Amino acid sequence: MDIRTVGIIGAGTMGNGIAQACAVAGLKAVMVDIDEAAVARGVATVSGSLDRLVKKDKLTAADKDAALARIQGSTRYEDLQSAQLVIEAATENHALKMKILKQVDSLVAPEVILASNTSSISITKLAAATSRADRFIGMHFFNPVPMMALVEIIRGLATSDATHDAVKALAVSLGKSPITVKNAPGFVVNRILVPMINEAFFVLGEGLATAEDIDAGMKLGCNQPIGPLALADMIGLDVCLAVMEVYLAEYGDSKYRPCPLLREMVAAGRLGRKTGRGVYSY
Repeated sequence: MDIRTVGIIGAGTMGNGIAQACAVAGLKAVMVDIDEAAVARGVATVSGSLDRLVKKDKLTAADKDAALARIQGSTRYEDLQSAQLVIEAATENHALKMKILKQVDSLVAPEVILASNTSSISITKLAAATSRADRFIGMHFFNPVPMMALVEIIRGLATSDATHDAVKALAVSLGKSPITVKNAPGFVVNRILVPMINEAFFVLGEGLATAEDIDAGMKLGCNQPIGPLALADMIGLDVCLAVMEVYLAEYGDSKYRPCPLLREMVAAGRLGRKTGRGVYSY
């Protein structure tokens, strides 16, 4: 399939990042959100991001203007009808995503591919909300989208080879390095990453080392750009806890038991950067 226009549902952090990646690659991006203010914020975020690339000589001013011209902001799902691929990038809420996908499925042509940017929700379950399970797939971009090369491409039970191949080719055309994974809780990256973060909380809770030394050890010993505890603060401790709870429920394996210290910090409202305090103070 020749994908020339990509619809994106959601103008937040992930949605506007996906729109930017598409526009810079020469594709038209239709970015839809619930109100004009949300759309305007999304477009402004893209403009600011492109300005920074211009200042770093990674993009010309003309390229910036051309990319912005390829982004169409809208509050109408009907404007997605020109797209060959629609990516849902709404809040990580199962009921909300199902509602959005049902609505979009009824509006766009049968041959259009639908994708979800979910980081945890079953692609097979989301596909069941549509009439095109064979043309439904997961595209898990990583934040910040314009900078991060990885895209997890997640096949649901009924995802066709043609759908997978078209979406993988698109990811490559965006300058990304896609990996293909099967549908399972956490997929691949978060399945490995979040339990590692959880284990760092166990180490901290047992008093084996300070938070600073734990993070320094992982940065210097494993060549990670950021330590697991600082990363947890960036992600949100509540998000990390919720993911571990999903793993424990879905797999029934005690190795996914959330650390008591992580639970306690979430209960105390110390959620990380977004609240000004998590493992560290901000």
